Amino acid sequence: MNAAVKTGPAQRAPSYYSATLNDQTQYPTLQGTHQVDVAIIGGGFTGVATAVELAERGLKVAIVETNRIGWGASGRNGGQVTGSLSGDEAMRTQMRDRLGAEVDDFIWHLRWRGHQIIEQRVQRYGIDCDLKRGHLHTAMKPAHMAELRGFQAEAERRGMADQVELLDREAVARHLQSPLYLGGLKNLRNLHLHPLNLCLGEARAAHSLGALIFENSEVLDIVHGPRPAVVTAQGRIEARQVMLAGDVYHKLEKRQLKGKIFPAMGGIVTTAPLGDLAAQINPEDLAVYDCRFVLDYYRLTADKRLLFGGGANYSGKDSRDIAGELRPCIERTFPALKGVPIEFQWSCAMGIVVNRIPQLGKLSDTVWYCQGYSGHGVATSHIMGEIMAEALTGTLEKFDTFAGCKHIKVPMGDLLGNPLLAAGMWYYQMLEKLR
Repeated sequence: MNAAVKTGPAQRAPSYYSATLNDQTQYPTLQGTHQVDVAIIGGGFTGVATAVELAERGLKVAIVETNRIGWGASGRNGGQVTGSLSGDEAMRTQMRDRLGAEVDDFIWHLRWRGHQIIEQRVQRYGIDCDLKRGHLHTAMKPAHMAELRGFQAEAERRGMADQVELLDREAVARHLQSPLYLGGLKNLRNLHLHPLNLCLGEARAAHSLGALIFENSEVLDIVHGPRPAVVTAQGRIEARQVMLAGDVYHKLEKRQLKGKIFPAMGGIVTTAPLGDLAAQINPEDLAVYDCRFVLDYYRLTADKRLLFGGGANYSGKDSRDIAGELRPCIERTFPALKGVPIEFQWSCAMGIVVNRIPQLGKLSDTVWYCQGYSGHGVATSHIMGEIMAEALTGTLEKFDTFAGCKHIKVPMGDLLGNPLLAAGMWYYQMLEKLR
């Protein structure tokens, strides 16, 4: 048995997303003993997406969440669903021995599978989450343009010519009223959405299919063995298999998982409604991020606010003044918004993996884990949810491809890992200046 660090339940982050929920459902605290096929620890995208997949296959599933469904990064992120895979080059290197010549096709398919799952699920279950198409990947120097040209060439070679368009400075200026960019790649396959409403809608879908969902139920122990179980202060879930999907927020199974994933804090703000200014600064309602290693990302909300994030903090500690840090970035990006009121500010803990490859594995014969999307979690969590559901029902091909990847385990966990991450990002920022 493995004891967790005990923390009490928390309220939702004081975010724009929390203020604009479509679903106020509250699920009960786990009490008593329940039997299911699969017990999932963690009520974010990974846990909820896996639960939907398993419930659709006819399995009895339970989700056990310390706080509320979507409480962590799944309900606090930038809401962009893009074909950018963190760690794709490391994947290509490590997976080549297993996949051979098919490795490039495998990675390309992964880029877009999350989009397909999300769009199909939103349609199937009628989830209202402000889902829209359209994204702009912006360049701030010539080296960025070369990178975008390479991606455009591959996209066109793979049949996406009608969905991607390389823009020069003048063309970007017609899409964004910003002086920052010398070009960009417009992508009509990429999506943006309200992530908390998506997560809650998917939880409702899982529940409608028979899944049990428990909130305010911190897991204290995981029982391994032929009859595994999840134990909380007031209850117990007995299952055939257990899946740990808490990403960087939990402290369970430290003997095997400590030092494999680290928190980086991202700050996000939302302005007051912009009215006619919204169409002026972003007339096609595109989501945007730039090509830098430490990037800014932003989009318009359904009620025409600017939602803007950036400046990841690799110390693992929250900023004291997110609005103060991001306001200069907003005004530099959009001079027309100088002095605009900022009405919401919040932080988002991202699970960072040293080589950026998502971590899938088994802790014992009956206990599995899935974590580590390094800032690309909306799409990737849905891909991994499908892969985990396949593995839990006996199809291990894709799971084994990821589980076979080697990961660095940093001694002393966060105490050493976060300073190493901060040093690494400083190094990459220095490289950025030389690109």
